[in-house]
Amino acid sequence: MSASSGNIASRKSEHLELCSSDRVAFKTKKNGFENYDFIHNAATEVEIDKINLEKDFFSKKVNYPFIISCMTGGEEKADNINLQLADAASFLNIPLGLGSQRHTLEGGQTHNGVSAVRKRAPNIPILSNIGAAQVAKGITSEQLILLTDLAEADAVVIHLNPLQELIQKEGEPNFYGLLKNTEKLVKGTTVPVIIKEVGAGISKETAKSFLNAGVKGIDTAGAGGTSWSGVEILRNNDLADNIFWDWGLPTSYCIRTISELKADNEFLLIGSGGVNDSFDAAKALALGADFAASARIIFQKLNYGGAECVIDFIKGWFEDIKKILFLTGSASLEEFNKTKLIKKKEMF
Repeated sequence: MSASSGNIASRKSEHLELCSSDRVAFKTKKNGFENYDFIHNAATEVEIDKINLEKDFFSKKVNYPFIISCMTGGEEKADNINLQLADAASFLNIPLGLGSQRHTLEGGQTHNGVSAVRKRAPNIPILSNIGAAQVAKGITSEQLILLTDLAEADAVVIHLNPLQELIQKEGEPNFYGLLKNTEKLVKGTTVPVIIKEVGAGISKETAKSFLNAGVKGIDTAGAGGTSWSGVEILRNNDLADNIFWDWGLPTSYCIRTISELKADNEFLLIGSGGVNDSFDAAKALALGADFAASARIIFQKLNYGGAECVIDFIKGWFEDIKKILFLTGSASLEEFNKTKLIKKKEMF
């Protein structure tokens, strides 16, 4: 393993340790879902047992509109985490995101770990992952294909983290050429490309720029969940950048505004960023997300009780969501939309 790969592994280990608690949550800014309530339908005629929560994730059908979001990669502990998550995702038949595969490009010895995830979960959608900094530097289509082939991935995520790179002591806050290079990669790979933030959100205009570049998915990863600037501030043991702890666009705002682009574009919208309970996930779907996604809360459940705990936790969410569909008079996910929500300030 190269010195660079070793440094990455050490950094990932620190990230995992910090994200095992709520120390890295946003301090005051919330995801925005608290501003909405569901419109109760006292005359519902929905047959709850007939509600089908299956959803297409590009070419594969999954059981729930939920993704275990990209968490970690690049060291032995991360490989073990991803294998346990693969067990949970395979049982539930839902998509699983891998952590950044940058270490593979830089000589990390984790090829077997990535391949093992697919062996553990042969049928689910798997999302490969690379950082925007590497794309801006000029990662080639051949290199990207190598990463997706190693993971036997169904899609590849480019994660946008300018704030984190800016605060991180080893950061690379140079994204010049990102859009142009993303367009090249989209044309050079056969799997769908998804753009994902890591906690500061994606604006409607930014989403539109990437859709014009050919990406097929947008993952909001908005403010209100894990603050990755907060993670790096804690790693630095320096509060000089503390004013950026709560920087970002709330998740609900990102979903609501980006979903408007569906009128002229065909793409998968993933709502993530502080989705920590079943009501958050349901509101993300009602606001226009095709899938909800979570990372830190899932990681914490994994730490607490392993894959079985994750399975029970996610199944519980979607039992709740079925009840929410029933109570809002929604017979299907297609009927479950913005008309089922009201802003709380409009109720009084």
